Amino acid sequence: MIYALIAFPHISFQTLVSHHLVSLMLAAVLGGIIGIEREYKRRPAGLRTNMFICFGSALFTILSQELAGGGSDITRIASQIIPGIGFIGAGSILRSKVSVSGLTTAATIFVVAAVGMACGGGQYLLAGFSTIMIVLALIVLGRLSMMFNLKSLVMHYSIVTDKSSDHIVDAINTVLAQSGREIQSMRIIKLDNNKKRIVFIVEGTHSEHKEVMEHMRQSADLKDFQSATDREAE
Repeated sequence: MIYALIAFPHISFQTLVSHHLVSLMLAAVLGGIIGIEREYKRRPAGLRTNMFICFGSALFTILSQELAGGGSDITRIASQIIPGIGFIGAGSILRSKVSVSGLTTAATIFVVAAVGMACGGGQYLLAGFSTIMIVLALIVLGRLSMMFNLKSLVMHYSIVTDKSSDHIVDAINTVLAQSGREIQSMRIIKLDNNKKRIVFIVEGTHSEHKEVMEHMRQSADLKDFQSATDREAE
């Protein structure tokens, strides 16, 4: 700061620490706080993405105010933030044959942009309170959904066998019927030595998948199964 004042004596200290700079720094910090939670959960929009979105929204809001010069067109630039963020959010939503994932990420991007706009507009208390509520919702509500077994996830099961496909499919359907689950999709991959890999997808909660696995372990045809978790349905 001292070096900046020496190099640019015509710039006052008040200008260097103006509310615009404070707004941008606060936006970067608040966006980063939310981004850390997203990064920890290995979401596509992590620390840098949320920080840039929050910072950019604040910057566009400030530019909208400054370039309009107090005229009637003060919200012209800021009003374009929402459709722009909507475009980014839509890109984070992934739809497959069995589920839709990324909705929480898209919603987080949307509200992070709102926090940035609040910072750019000088509404620091509102921005800080909103950040706290967002982080609490992501952490606390996420844990509650796990605790009360509300969160659904997609599980990929695979079985390598030399028995007939019809026989294994019947065994799978029997096991899933015992747990009240259904096959979302299935594919059969031919291997060497007349063996085949049967891969099927099931969606359900943690306890439902635990029950499915227990029934599969009790089946002589399915006990050697493998499983892998896909993206959680958000």
